[in-house]
Amino acid sequence: MPEQIQSIISNLRGFGVKRLAILAGIAVLVMGVIGIASVYLNRPAYDTLYVGLDRADVNQIGLVLGEAGIGFDVGADGTSVLVPAGTTAQARMLLAEKGLPTSANAGYELFDNVGSLGLTSFMQQITRVRALEGEIARTIQSISGIKAARVHIVMSERANFRRDEQQPSASVVIRYTGIDAEKSAMSIRHLVAAAVPGLSADKVTVLDSSGNLLAAGDDPSNTSAARTLGVEQTVEAQIGDNIRRALTAYLGPDNFRASVKAEVNTDTRQTEETIFDPNSRVERSVQSVRANENNNQKQASTPASVEQNLPETQATATDGPQSSSQNDRKEEITNYEINSKKIATVSNGYTVTKMSIAVVVNQQRLMTILGKDATPEQIAKRVAEIQKMVTSATGFDDKRGDVIDVSAVEFIDGLDGEAIPQAGMLDSIGQHAGTLINAGAFIVVVFLVAFFGLRPMAAALTAKATPALSGPSYDEVQRSLPTPEASANAESAAVGALPGSRPRPTPLDDLRQKIRPAPQDRLARMVDLNEERTAQILRKWAAQEVAV
Repeated sequence: MPEQIQSIISNLRGFGVKRLAILAGIAVLVMGVIGIASVYLNRPAYDTLYVGLDRADVNQIGLVLGEAGIGFDVGADGTSVLVPAGTTAQARMLLAEKGLPTSANAGYELFDNVGSLGLTSFMQQITRVRALEGEIARTIQSISGIKAARVHIVMSERANFRRDEQQPSASVVIRYTGIDAEKSAMSIRHLVAAAVPGLSADKVTVLDSSGNLLAAGDDPSNTSAARTLGVEQTVEAQIGDNIRRALTAYLGPDNFRASVKAEVNTDTRQTEETIFDPNSRVERSVQSVRANENNNQKQASTPASVEQNLPETQATATDGPQSSSQNDRKEEITNYEINSKKIATVSNGYTVTKMSIAVVVNQQRLMTILGKDATPEQIAKRVAEIQKMVTSATGFDDKRGDVIDVSAVEFIDGLDGEAIPQAGMLDSIGQHAGTLINAGAFIVVVFLVAFFGLRPMAAALTAKATPALSGPSYDEVQRSLPTPEASANAESAAVGALPGSRPRPTPLDDLRQKIRPAPQDRLARMVDLNEERTAQILRKWAAQEVAV
């Protein structure tokens, strides 16, 4: 057996039952503290299962998860439930089977509880509207930052004695945190309008839980001014991107800056024109008319005389004037169809009317490319080359009155307007503050337990046996007791050295005499360390005196 193990065993035997029990209690306490600290500080991470729940839903979810053996925790606000990481999908499937959570925003599951017996058309319509409201509210709550939502829909209705049909409308109340409320309100309006038949976005009103109006009436994003501004921003971004792609490979991404201002015309234009082709004609119809006329006229006339007035006298008829005529007519009409083309053009695009471009180049970069001994003429020549490159990349046109300016200037170090701000050390520490506190507390607990518990115990177990434990012999104790000669020497040393006497003890001898304890103190210490061993030594001394 190794010497170290033998030393430990012998020391344990010499401690006694009482001290061994104390050591065992300390060991159990240390292990318990370390175990509890490790379990408490290293609890498994939790994932959010549901948020924005009612108290009743939280209680029912807790009962179901507890019966299934899935650990859970409730958030500080009392409206969220958390489960250990990795069990989220299992917990949701289990709760879905139980129909949880049963929130107030019920969806199409309302039809599961509606009986078909005695159900009127009005009840069916109301249930359908409620189900649609619940489904839309659930979808709105899935948007990032929306904690709760409620939807009210008024469906279109046409009565018998009403001429115009009532248009559908909707109102939405949301409770949000940490998002752009107006931007989300625009998205919610289009979402609700697309989910309800016949509903337009301008008929949807969105409010927040404080009563503030977020969106109502016409959509401001569809106005002509907003559309023009959006087109201008898009054109400016595209032109700026073209400049960056052209100059980045030559100057580097941080050695130039470009600014573009574009004026666009977004007016809607409609053009209609009709084109006739005189060289392309086709006979459409031909009309021919022919007429022959023959006219003969003969007139017999009786002369006016006295005989006509005499009775029983008949006047003799004489021949009158005669005439005859003949007429021939021929008429032909031809109708031609001329080729024509009608063109109707509707333009909803945009036209760039004017463009202003400003580019600044880092002069230090040009000096690096051209060399430290570059002259101003060389720099100006290189700037002119960069201006030609920018002109080709942006579609510069002098006829429109475009303006371009390229300058070489010295950039200020440390200022980068386009750099994305990075999170600092304080932000990172703030995000991981909980983890750092848990780790620090665990390290401190382990250090204190090891320093005040394990270290003294290990030192006591590995320490070698001291002579005090074995006890001095009777002769050693007798030699250590003071004698009359030693007392006389001490008195003479106190009086002082006389001529012909023994030399006075040195200060080192006095220090040794003070450090060495008296025999009575040594005996009392032996009794404190081990009473049984001291009693054995005293019995041994008594046996030696009897033998003498």
